[in-house]
Amino acid sequence: MLAVVATIKVKPGMDKEFEAVARELVAKVNANEPGCALYALHHGEAAGTYVFLERYVDQAAAEAHRAADHFKTLGRKMGEYMDGRPELLRLREVE
Repeated sequence: MLAVVATIKVKPGMDKEFEAVARELVAKVNANEPGCALYALHHGEAAGTYVFLERYVDQAAAEAHRAADHFKTLGRKMGEYMDGRPELLRLREVE
């Protein structure tokens, strides 16, 4: 099992817009990516900070997520509201 923690900072005043697109992405991932065991959006501790928690059954599922049309399209749309690039933490489960 692989995991990703993606921390995103949003431009001031853009929270609602970002959340609307991010919720759409969460719904599409959960409906269309069987290799994704968890894809959830959370508020971070700091204002304007969000955290995606993601779990994938294997590397192929993680790559399929990044290649999905809905991820590319909605990711670009979310980018309009983001303050910089996401901070990614990639993890492998201890077996």
